[in-house]
Amino acid sequence: MGASSAVDMAAHAPIEVALSWHLQSNHYPPVPQSMIPVCIAAIDAINEDDSSRSIELPASVHWRGEDFAPAWAIAEAHHLDPFLSDEEV
Repeated sequence: MGASSAVDMAAHAPIEVALSWHLQSNHYPPVPQSMIPVCIAAIDAINEDDSSRSIELPASVHWRGEDFAPAWAIAEAHHLDPFLSDEEV
């Protein structure tokens, strides 16, 4: 149910609204709202064919001890497939 709902949200709501709902409703524990801009940056990078682009993470969020994470890792961890133009991570 979560994936199909995310597809519908991605198609019919502004991205910030769709991501807010997705991160809060399809994840346990819910993902902080501070990750919305990070997810948007990751989506943009992947849609621009740059899945290895480093994206800065919010304060106190780390990926493998770093303050940055590649776009693909953000998309994978936050199940962003419904928001990608080619739906591949």
